[in-house]
Amino acid sequence: MSTPTIELLCHHRSIRAYTPEPVSDEQIELILTAAQAVSSSNFLQCTSIIRVTDTELRSKLAVLAGNQPYVTQAPEFWVFCADLNRHKQLVPQVELGKAEQLLVGCVDTAIMAQNAVVAAESLGLGCVYIGGIRGQIEQVTTLLNLPKYVLPLFGVCIGHPAQHPDIKPRLPKAAMFFENHYQPIQKSLIDEYNTTMANYYQQRSSNQKVSGWSDTIEKILNSVKRDTMLDYLHQQGWINK
Repeated sequence: MSTPTIELLCHHRSIRAYTPEPVSDEQIELILTAAQAVSSSNFLQCTSIIRVTDTELRSKLAVLAGNQPYVTQAPEFWVFCADLNRHKQLVPQVELGKAEQLLVGCVDTAIMAQNAVVAAESLGLGCVYIGGIRGQIEQVTTLLNLPKYVLPLFGVCIGHPAQHPDIKPRLPKAAMFFENHYQPIQKSLIDEYNTTMANYYQQRSSNQKVSGWSDTIEKILNSVKRDTMLDYLHQQGWINK
């Protein structure tokens, strides 16, 4: 038996067009309250959110994120950051730079962002994640005045939807949900899913294309270079140990 919460989660789609109607202060407060209610590793609460309201700054971030116009069009644009700088300020002698601390910061921040997105969608709003801010992460760091031990992971656009895109079919559960041990792929499952995705791409209301799912893997993984990321992380104080 389904529930309203499950129905909401299963109807998620990325929204990239918004009406001019602003997100109200009450809605922002509710979204933030829901975001802060998440679990946090050892209750470190190592996430900070930067709400970008300056139009010039927003425009620069849109360009750095890959010329994504909805970064400027959306009523709200928030940048979610893993943040251990706050802890360093409070306890200067704390030892930072460990790989596990990076993982903790990323996990905490991703969980918080997803709570925020679900809360926003429950209020009738739409969202899209903007991982493109990592494409020019050094410039983003400078624009947002991010100190050492703060890592901008992604942005989130929030607003009233001006579009209703189709829901993308997900991988078959048997291809990603295993019991006791990891399992190699079942080619028949992936072949079936590729057919499903090819039909979806051809029939959706916009941006039709001819491909399956696995056809896109090489192009996507090879095109996202960001070869300076490790150096950047070191400069920001992450994974030095």
